[in-house]
Amino acid sequence: MTITTEAADAAAQSQAEIAAIPARMVRAWAAHDADAFADLFAEDGTLILPGVYRTGRAEIRDFMAAAYQGVYRGTTVTGQPIALKPLGPGAVALITVGGVLAPGQDQLDAGNAIRASWTLVKRDGRWVLAVYQNCPRDPA
Repeated sequence: MTITTEAADAAAQSQAEIAAIPARMVRAWAAHDADAFADLFAEDGTLILPGVYRTGRAEIRDFMAAAYQGVYRGTTVTGQPIALKPLGPGAVALITVGGVLAPGQDQLDAGNAIRASWTLVKRDGRWVLAVYQNCPRDPA
């Protein structure tokens, strides 16, 4: 099978767009911008965190706006892609490792470290989250 330069370029561009999404989440979180955070999701996207299940961009936005004023006040996050798995045309799974940094922290402690799975779909020419889920990285 021969891959054309055009096809290879398109694949590389998609990978770069997908890999940039965790960085967009980090920036949205650092700014405590619930709108920018929710904009990472498809209109019918789902956010699953330990003890949290929110569906739909508006519900995700409302949850994050309240969390930035409450439990996540002053926090930042970190995250790095560790695997990318194609699921089919216009759909991929991205696996990341990272976590929540408490106010004033610049090093992630084990208790706040997570692994996350991101199911991304291409809609209207851009990659968005269909489902984001995370869990503790280390055993309890």
